[in-house]
Amino acid sequence: QVLLVESGGESVQAGGSLRLSCVASRYSDSIRFMGWFRQAPGKEREGVAHLDMYRFDTRYADSVKGRFTISRKNGQNVVYLQMDNLKLGNTAMYYCTATYRDYSDLRANNFNFWGQGTQVTVSS
Repeated sequence: QVLLVESGGESVQAGGSLRLSCVASRYSDSIRFMGWFRQAPGKEREGVAHLDMYRFDTRYADSVKGRFTISRKNGQNVVYLQMDNLKLGNTAMYYCTATYRDYSDLRANNFNFWGQGTQVTVSS
């Protein structure tokens, strides 16, 4: 079992930046993908970005390309989500996720483990 703990969510004005962090409870080189999803009130959970922990490939939702960056801390199961030029529509609970599976198309059913979430609120 892998426990994921997110941090970094807070209230920010539109146009601002935040960096979310996610730490896995224990290091496992079996974790293949780590990523971020978000869920706004009344909406379905959607994939934001993922990172292939072996190959370092990334994938982003179209809505965040060019504004969000996923990265990792070398040698550890720690991932970050740098969010720049935040928009009102980015308000949501952001969840860190991880999987042992060797494939991800940034859908929730690809992932085995989920954090509790960290709230991001963007205001005008």
